[in-house]
Parts: sequence; C-alpha cells; structure tokens
Amino acid sequence: MFLNQKIFSALVLKWHKIIGLFKHDSSKTFTFLFAASLSLSLIISACSPNLSVISASMPSFSIGQDPEKVVRIGHQKFGSLSLLRAKGDLEKKFKSLGFSVRWNQFSAGPQLLEALNAGRLDFGHAGETPPISAQAAGAPLLYVASSPPNPKGEAILVPKNSPIRNLADLKGKKVALNKGSNVHYLVVRALAKANLRYTDIQPVFIPPADARAAFEQKKVDAWAIWDPYFAAAEQATGARILADATNIVENREFLFASQSFAKKHPDRLKIVLEEIKKVDEWAKSRPKEVAQILSPLIGIDAGVLEQVAKRRAYGLELITQEVVAYQQRLADTFYRLKLVPKKIDVSQVAMVSDHKPN
Repeated sequence: MFLNQKIFSALVLKWHKIIGLFKHDSSKTFTFLFAASLSLSLIISACSPNLSVISASMPSFSIGQDPEKVVRIGHQKFGSLSLLRAKGDLEKKFKSLGFSVRWNQFSAGPQLLEALNAGRLDFGHAGETPPISAQAAGAPLLYVASSPPNPKGEAILVPKNSPIRNLADLKGKKVALNKGSNVHYLVVRALAKANLRYTDIQPVFIPPADARAAFEQKKVDAWAIWDPYFAAAEQATGARILADATNIVENREFLFASQSFAKKHPDRLKIVLEEIKKVDEWAKSRPKEVAQILSPLIGIDAGVLEQVAKRRAYGLELITQEVVAYQQRLADTFYRLKLVPKKIDVSQVAMVSDHKPN
C-alpha cells in the first residue's frame, strides 16, 4: 500500500475543494490543478514516507548537469508525448525556467513503467494494462490524467487469407501479444465475448517488432497489437481485422508521474500536463502535419502515421471514480487469471477528481 487510506482521503478531499473553485472555468481548472498539489505535497511529505522512496538505481547525468534541473520523460512510438518531443515546446518552456528535459523512447508500456519503477523516469504514459502489473510489482506510480477511450486504436489481426473468421475460431490458436500491454486485456475480454476462456488459446508473448515478423512468417495465427504498429501491419501486409476494441475494452492512454516527482515538483508536473493539453489541441485537426513531424522521430512512414492520427482520440481528462472502477475491474480480472501476483487497490495510486476539463 502506497498511502495510508486516511491520509489519502484527506488529500483527495482537499484536492476536490480546490478543483471546486474553478469548476465553471475549464481552462482555469487545468491551469491551477497541479499548482494546487503544491499545498497537498506538504500533507504527503509530512505523513507518508512511502512516497519519498527513490530507487538506488538513479541514472547518471552528464558532467555539469544537475539532476534536480532535469525532467526525465518516457514515451512510446506515437502519442502526445512523442509529438511534444518532436515539436520542442516543452524544452522551450523549461529552458526559460532553468530546467532541461531528457527523453527516453520505449517499445511498450511495461518497459516504460519498469524504468519508472527503477527511478529512471519522472513521467510517462502507458495503456490500461501496464500500470496494473506495475502496481502489483510495487512501482511508485501515480495516475495523473488520461486520454479519452480509443477503441479503434488496437485490434486482433489475422493474415488476409486466414481461415479464422470470428473470435470463436481463436480456440487452440497461437495469439501473439506483448505481455502485460494494453492488448493483453483486449485478448482476455475478446475471448470472454466469444464464450472462450483465456486458457483456450496459446498466448505467445513477444514485443511488437518480433511479433510482426512472426505474424508475417505465419508462426502465429493472430496478433493483438496497437497503433502505430497496428496501422503499419494493415498497410504493409494487408492484415485483416478480426476485432478491434469497440464494445470490448476502452483502450485509454494514462499519464503517470512517479510519486516522488509529483510530491517534490508539482509545479513541473503542472507544466508538463499543460503542454500536453496544448499539443493535443493543436494536433486534433492536423493529422497530415502530425504524421510528417513524427515520421523522422519514430521511424514509421508518414502515410501510416496519418491513418493513426485520424483515428486516435485527443484530449486530456482527469482521473474520475468511473475510470478508477474500470481499472479496478481490469486488476481483479488479471488477479483471477493469475496474471498478476496479488490483489491491488487502484484508488491508492490515483489522484481522483469528479470534474473533467472541457
């Protein structure tokens, strides 16, 4: 358990009161939201020593670079953080305040959250499933915001000439997926929808690049994957969508801070979230421009990225009780299937608000 429950309840109550001051002005809500957490950090630092634990494996910095002046951000291929990195707006903002940004790219959410757990990151993003495994492993993460649901952004694919025609046909088949990633939950729920059990398939746990090769060589029968790898496979291989996440799972992207970073530097966290909100607003009507900017950064064809940009969800939402309840159902499902070693309480690591900015 990361926070004493009484302390956390008091912290959230204080958080809600501050949000209430700006409830009718969404721009003010977001501007002042994490500034308010500066006062809350005093509660945390005084009452919860668990949040001050920092991994001994803190990375080294270049000569003359003060670690306290660096914000370390992890991102995956595509997404708001990749775009923010490509545009350079966050570096400009922090440079004016005497800070720098160090970016790290990861192939998937589990790897990113492992780095956060090891103390090598301050901030990052991942889908619905990775934080469940990370919390079960004791990672000091904190849910701070999310994207809207994006069910069109992940799918279970089969080769274009595959005899597999519906989800029930997956019984006994090899399904490639990245273990603990967002599509892991998609597979579990899709099987349930088809009245199959998780044990009715042969999961093959391989990361996206290796899974693409296995899929093309027909070493697996199906592949559960997310954008931009999903769109790339569609365009390059003519893969057929057996099912996307529509009416199965929400497929949200979550933004996380390490608990120590949120406690010590709420002002920096506020800036990061403000800049993400700005870049999302800029991007939602510019799919072609987004693709052209990101293509050289992440090494994926601009045509693929334009397809991804058109079907992704934009915006930044605060963490609500409904979102926490959804994540808790996911956590309980994974515990029941023995995919995580212990029960967890998602509310212990979520900064919850009942108000969503427009």
